[in-house]
Amino acid sequence: MIDVSRRSLLATGMFGAGALAIPGLASAQTVLAARGFTHSVASGEPGPDEVLLWTRYVPTSGDQVRLKVELSETPDFARVAGGGETITGPWRDWTSKITVTGLQPGRGYYYRFVAPDGTASPIGRTKTLPDDRASTFRAAIFSCSNIAFGFFNAYGHAAARDDLDLWIHLGDYFYEYANGTYPSLQDTVSNRLPQPASEIIHLADYRLRYASYRADPDLQALHARLPVIASWDDHESTNDSWEGGAQNHDPKAEGEWSIRKAASIQAWREWMPVSDEPWKAYDIGTLATLFRTDTRLSARSRPVELGDLLRAPDPARAMAQYRDNEWNDPASTMLGSQQEAWLYRGLKRSVAAGARWQIVGFGTIMGETSVPPETEGWLSTAKPATAMYLRAGIAAGKAGLPSNLDSWAGYPAARKRFLSAAQSADANLVVLCGDSHNAWAFDLAQDAPVGVEFAGHAVSSSGLESALTVDPASVARALVGASPELKWCDTSRRGYMAVTVTPERVSNDWLFVDTVKTRTPTAKVGHTATVRRGQRRMG
Repeated sequence: MIDVSRRSLLATGMFGAGALAIPGLASAQTVLAARGFTHSVASGEPGPDEVLLWTRYVPTSGDQVRLKVELSETPDFARVAGGGETITGPWRDWTSKITVTGLQPGRGYYYRFVAPDGTASPIGRTKTLPDDRASTFRAAIFSCSNIAFGFFNAYGHAAARDDLDLWIHLGDYFYEYANGTYPSLQDTVSNRLPQPASEIIHLADYRLRYASYRADPDLQALHARLPVIASWDDHESTNDSWEGGAQNHDPKAEGEWSIRKAASIQAWREWMPVSDEPWKAYDIGTLATLFRTDTRLSARSRPVELGDLLRAPDPARAMAQYRDNEWNDPASTMLGSQQEAWLYRGLKRSVAAGARWQIVGFGTIMGETSVPPETEGWLSTAKPATAMYLRAGIAAGKAGLPSNLDSWAGYPAARKRFLSAAQSADANLVVLCGDSHNAWAFDLAQDAPVGVEFAGHAVSSSGLESALTVDPASVARALVGASPELKWCDTSRRGYMAVTVTPERVSNDWLFVDTVKTRTPTAKVGHTATVRRGQRRMG
C-alpha cells in the first residue's frame, strides 16, 4: 500500500499519488515526492478525425504549467501529425486534457507530452475511429475493478493484445469504501489497499483514490496502449447512487449529497480521459453507432431496495403492494426524459444513416434474472452480505419480482420505453452492461425479439460464487432455467469481454483470467455468443 497519511497529503496540497514506474502499490515510498509525469498517459473519446489525450504533470514549483503535446505515426516523432498546448495547475490536480483534431480515420498514432524543461512523458499509443471503409471493429469491455480484491490481470491481458481498436469501461472503475469494508481485510490481497484508507467523501478523497488506482501498472499499460470510452456507474460516487442520494450516503454524517456528487464528478473529469458530456454517440463508420449513457447521476429515480421490503412487518404483503403499484410507475426513470429523447432520436438517426448496428452501453443490466428457490439450500455462511442479497432475490421471485431492483428490472416502464424505441427505429440492437460482477448473455424481447445483451463480469470484484456452496455449473443451469431471457451465465470467474463487430454479425467473447490473487496477466475465452444482423437474438 502507499504509506502516506491523508493529513500529510492535505497539508501539502498534493492530492496525487504514484510515479511513472511503480511495479506495484507496495513499492511507492511516498506520494509527496512524486513530481513530473506522475501517472503516465491516456487517451479517449476517439472520433474519425480526433482524440482526447490525458496526462498529469506536477512541476517542482507547485504552480501552473504549460505542456505541449505531439502526435506522430511513428514512435520517433520524425514527423508531427498534430498536437497543441495546454495549461494545468493545482485547481485541477495537475491533470491535463487536450483534444487534438485534424487526424486521419482508422489510423494509429503515437503521442507524448513535453514539459517546459524539455522532459517528455512516456509515449502512448492511440487510434481514431474508422470511416465507412471499415469491415471489422473490435473492443474490449470492462467493469467493476476493485483493487483490494486482487490484481488487474484483465487489463494486463488486454494491453498485450494487438487486435483491439478500443476499450470501453462501463463503470465501477474504482470503489469508494474504506479499506476493510469491501473486501474485508481478510480477503484483501497483500499490498493492494488504496488510499485514502477511509471512505471517500470529499474532493481530496476522490482525487487520491484515483491517484492510487492509476498507479497500478496494468491499468497504466492499457491506458497507454488504446483509447477508452468510459462511463460511470455508482461506485465512482458511492454505492447505489441516484439523482438525489445514494444507499451509501448519510447526509447527517457526511454532508449534503449534492456536494459529494459534485466532488465525484469533478474528480472523474480531472482524472479520466473523458469529455464533459454526460452522454454521447460515436459513429464507427457504417458498422455501428456506439452510445455512451449515464444511468446513475443525471436523472435516475430513487431505487427501491428489496432489503427495505423484507424488513416490513409483513414482507410478502409489502412486496405484493410494491409489485402492483410503484414498480410500474411510468414516471420512474433510469435516463431521464432528456437523455431518453436523445437516445431514441439517436437510434433512428443511426438506422437512417445506414449504420449496421446500434450498440448501447449501460451501467446496469437490462435482462431480467430470477433466483430459484433451491438457491436457499446453497447459501454459505462465509459471506453473509452476499447471502442476504440472494435471500432477497429468492423472496422477490416468490412475489413475482426480479432479483435486482437496482438494475433496469427495477424500472420496467423505462425499460419498455427503451425497447419500444429500438423496435420503432428498426434497430439491430446490442446492449453492453457491467455492474453485476458476473457474466451473462440475454435475448431481449418485448412481444418480439428486440436485441441481445452481453453483460460483463468484473475485472476483480467478487461474484455470486463467494456465497454459494455448489459448483458454478449447477448455479448457471438453475439461473437460466428460472430466467426466460437469460441464455447463458458464469457466476464464478473474473476477466473481461471482447466484442467484434462486422457488417453481418456481432460476436462477443467472455475471457476469464486464471486468477486475481497474483499478478498473472493470462486469460482465455470461456464462452462466445453471436447475433446475426436482422435476427435480434443469439444464434
